[in-house]
Amino acid sequence: MPVAVRTNQNDTVDALCWRFYGRTAGVTEAVLEANPGLADHGPILPQGLVVNMPEAQTTAHQRQMVQLWN
Repeated sequence: MPVAVRTNQNDTVDALCWRFYGRTAGVTEAVLEANPGLADHGPILPQGLVVNMPEAQTTAHQRQMVQLWN
C-alpha cells in the first residue's frame, strides 16, 4: 500500500527516496512511475507536494564483487 509524503523545500525525487527507503537504486524509477507528472516539476520539487511512495522490494539487487588482491 503506497504511503503519501510531502516534499520539503529543495527536495528532489532522489532525496525523498533516500529518506523514505534508505536507498535510491531501483526505487527512484518506481516512484516516478507511481506519480505521473512528477518529473514535469523539474529536478527540484515544490515544497508541500504530495508524493506517493510505493512499496519497494525488500532487498536491493546485490552487485557481484571482484577482489583484486588477496
